[in-house]
Amino acid sequence: MTAGKPSRKEKQVRDNNRTAYELRPIAFVADYVRNVPGSVLCEQGNTRVVATATVEDRTPFFLRKSGQGWVTAEYAMLPGSSGNQRILRERGKINNRSGEIQRFIARALRTVLNLKEIGERTITLDADVIQADGSTRCASLNAGFLALILSLKYLVYEQMIADFPGFQFIAAVSIGVRDKEILVDLDYEEDSRIDNDINIVSNADGALIEVQSFCEGSPLSPDLFQKALALGIEKNLEIVAIQKKVLESAGIPF
Repeated sequence: MTAGKPSRKEKQVRDNNRTAYELRPIAFVADYVRNVPGSVLCEQGNTRVVATATVEDRTPFFLRKSGQGWVTAEYAMLPGSSGNQRILRERGKINNRSGEIQRFIARALRTVLNLKEIGERTITLDADVIQADGSTRCASLNAGFLALILSLKYLVYEQMIADFPGFQFIAAVSIGVRDKEILVDLDYEEDSRIDNDINIVSNADGALIEVQSFCEGSPLSPDLFQKALALGIEKNLEIVAIQKKVLESAGIPF
């Protein structure tokens, strides 16, 4: 694919009036929730996620007296978020899907900074899907990253740490393959009809953090997988550019 010159396939219009390689409109609203160290509303197409970051002066037992902090995450969908039937609230026991997604978010966010720089504290990212239309895990991670960085600003302001920690930008995007055609940033209808579902997390240097690939229909060839991977990294850089504008507006150095 030549930069700036979409291929013939890319020019094809999807049911949602996007080209094959086009992201949905993405917007982030910083400080969306009051009284928490960091919060962000992510609007990605018709998907809406609220991510909040809270800070506790404790760490898991395996990190006690290590001088190192911890980042963890929780993920949930509100009962009316899917628009089809009411989703039961998770009381006591987290369902398998939510558990897998929150581990996905937490693993990626722990790569963002040196955890020794936040001291022996735990930052918990809560991602709550208030409206679901596909790619909720990727939207949750993109919002969670921003909420995490905003919480670092709080730590500095409250003199809990002396200096703003260094960090790297990360982003996530979903890639789908249907009839050997690659589609970027799937909505719900597209996600329900694809052959292959790929979630790609990468940083601002284009380095990979996590890749998830699932086969729902026809197997995926190595060549097509490599093309999807390269495209996912490229699209994550577009998301990072949006994230940078949000943090710049918040007065956060990077």
